This record gives sequence, structure tokens and C-alpha cells, in this order.
Amino acid sequence: MAKFELKLPKMGESVAEATITSWLKNVGDTIEADEAVLEIATDKVDSEVPSEVDGVLTEILYNVDDIVKVGQVIAIIETDASAVQALGAPNQDSAPARMVETPEVAQVAQTVEAAKTAVAAPVTSTEDRFYSPLVKNIAKEEGISQSELDSISGTGKDGRVTKNDIFEYLEAKKSAPVSAPQASTPEPVKENIAAASPQQEPVAVQPTKEKAPEKPKAAPVIASNGDEIIEMSRMGKLIAHHMVESIQKSAHVQSFIEADVTNIWNWRNKVKNDFAKREGENLTFTPIFLEAVAKALREFPMMNISLQDDKIIKKKHINIGMAAALPDGNLIVPVIKDADQLNLIGMTKRVNDLANRARLNQLKPDDIQGGTYTVTNVGTFGSIMGTPIINQPQVGILALGAIRKVPAVVESPEGDFIGIRYRMFLSHSYDHRVVNGALGGQFVKAVKDYLEAWDVNREI
Repeated sequence: MAKFELKLPKMGESVAEATITSWLKNVGDTIEADEAVLEIATDKVDSEVPSEVDGVLTEILYNVDDIVKVGQVIAIIETDASAVQALGAPNQDSAPARMVETPEVAQVAQTVEAAKTAVAAPVTSTEDRFYSPLVKNIAKEEGISQSELDSISGTGKDGRVTKNDIFEYLEAKKSAPVSAPQASTPEPVKENIAAASPQQEPVAVQPTKEKAPEKPKAAPVIASNGDEIIEMSRMGKLIAHHMVESIQKSAHVQSFIEADVTNIWNWRNKVKNDFAKREGENLTFTPIFLEAVAKALREFPMMNISLQDDKIIKKKHINIGMAAALPDGNLIVPVIKDADQLNLIGMTKRVNDLANRARLNQLKPDDIQGGTYTVTNVGTFGSIMGTPIINQPQVGILALGAIRKVPAVVESPEGDFIGIRYRMFLSHSYDHRVVNGALGGQFVKAVKDYLEAWDVNREI
């Protein structure tokens, strides 16, 4: 028999850690290769960690809600030595000798683990206060206890502790004097001035800098008889945190424009059945709209940027995120990489694949990473327009309103007349720190122009 170390796998270029949400197997359970052992969560997506070997789960090294870094060992699986060697594990000749576990050694190990648990109790959220995984991780690394963290005054929504709050607390803690200064009773300012000699000018006394008043905490919401109290899901808490952070960081401004999509409506009705038979995919409006957005981003590259401190990062790739609904009602934003390089067939297949896997909770961390601009279809829920919040660290997001059949003025060589047209509103939210009104308006106007110039004879 041999021991196999199950490690947290790499989940994407920008994913360095994950939170364990549940263990699907218990100690002593038999596990087959590729069978899921536990569930983990990153900032926006849940995943399962499968076993690489057949064996028996003998040790679980982390508890639920613990934050684990990529590459760390999270469990031990006992398996045949031949199976471990087949995976490239070192054999007994090359591996360093391990200490034989005796009852005395096991007792000492248990004592050490108990001491670690007593000294570094994990930081947890309570009904009164929520801590983000990032804040919990910083507190764990800096040795901040639960009571210390609870005493920190938060500047986030509802008094929540943010990353900056905890860093300021650590700085103040380091700069605090070792011993308290001796208390002294300062003389009143008026008496100092009155005691001054007539030949001398009164000495100006510098006013003491008063401590800024603490932000008043929001009044607690009291549940009445018959009210139902529902605990926010982990995803809901993360989304709430990201939304508040985005509002606090970016100067949101909106531009609105109405587009006539009659040609697109009629063209899609003409080709969608043949397209479904030939490609095995449903042709929705989403890939058509995303194609227009990709063209506009290529025309206005300063919408395809991020802001880091006082530096603008101009993105080489056009990666469009599309908001998709999850089974629990929350939204997630999978990303279409290099969207400007896809034709309409490729765009359709990519959109349908991401949307289907989002509904089945099968998205991988890589699927939601690297977005440079986001599109959300509020028209799916019947809204004619919306003012979406920017998906950080991007600087713009476009909301697509519902397509409506309305009377409109139609211009023709023979003159203007009133006709029935299919129209929709485009709502563009952008970060006014780096995107001025001219660029924000020109971009959404370009999307409108691409949609209205649709070729009704286009072949696909």
C-alpha cells in the first residue's frame, strides 16, 4: 500500500486559492479514479476536485470553509503502490525515508494539532457580520483573532470590513508605541494667554487634531412575527460584495440609445430553422449582438481597457463576458475569448456552450477569467433598459433591452411614413474616470450602427 497526496489543482492563470465548500467523501470511503472527492469555490464559480487514483480516503487535512492555496495537499488517499508510481510518484528507492508512526509519535502529533487549533482559530462570519474570503485569508496569515477582527471598524456596506480596513489596522498596530505615554494634564488655552506678559504677544496654541467621528452603523433590521429569514448563499454574498466594491471604485455614467433591429428580426426568422438542422444549434439574438459589440470594441480600443492605480492597461485581446442565469437565480459571467476572431457560427456555438454549462453548474474557473468587456441581456426578463454595474476591473458594460414591436417613423426615398418596427434600447454604463461622455456615446452608437446595417441577404 502507498499514500497518494491529493492536491488542490490549478484552476486558471489568475486563480491562486479556493474555499472548500463541502466534502463529498468521508475518511474510510472507497474512491475511484476521476470520482469527485470535494467541492470548492473561487470568487464566482463552484467546482469539484476529482481523485486521480483508486483507493481509500485516510486523511482530510482541511475543513469546510477553509481557504486552500493551489498546490497544497488537501487529503491523503491510500492506494496500491503501483497505481501511485503509474502517476509518476517516486518509488521507495528515490523517496526520502519516512518516520515510522508509533503510538508515541501519533500522540505528540495530536497534541501539536490541538495546540495549533487553539492558537489559530479560524475566522468565521456571523449573522451580524460577514467577512469575505479575502479578508478571512489576510486575517489568518497575519494572525488576527476573531475578536480582533470583530473590533475593526469597517467602511464597507453595513459596516463590513474591507481589505483596506484590515491593512490600515495592521499599519496602526505596527506603529503603536510599546508603552503608553504618561498622562499629563494640559493647561487650559485661555489661562496661558491671560498669563502672558503685556510686553509679550500671546503664544499661539495649535489646536488638537480631533479624531474623526466613526461612521454610524446601519440600524439593525428586526424581523416581525411571521417573517421568513433566509440566509444569503455564498454566491449571493460574493456578488453583493463585488457590486458594492464596483460602485465605490468606479464613477458610473450611462448613455442610452435606441436601435432598429427589424432587419435582424426578419433575417433570423428566415434562417434559424435551416441553421438548427445544419449545425445542431439554436440561433439566438445573443451571438448576433455580441458580434456587433466585438466590432465596436475593435473600432474603439479605449473601451477595451482596465485601470490599475493611475495606469491604463490597453488589452490586446477582446474577451467579452456575457451574463448568464444560474439555477438559483444568481448571475454569472462566462467569457468568450477572442470574440472578434469568431464568425457567427463559432460565436453561436460558444455562446450556447457557456450558457448550457452555466445552467448545469459545470463552468470551470477558466471560463469566467480574463474578460475585458461585459454584455448583459436585461431584455430576457422583460426590461426595456437598465443601468448595469461595471464588472471590475473592466470600464464598461452594455445592457440589451427587450425587443419591442412599436410604431416608428421610417425614412424612405419617397418620404417619411409611420411603420411597424422592431426596436430595442442599448444602455451603456462606463467608468467616467477614464471614459468620457464622447467615447462612451460613440461606442454605443457604433453598436447601434452595426445592428441597423445588418444585411438581410447574409448567408450563414
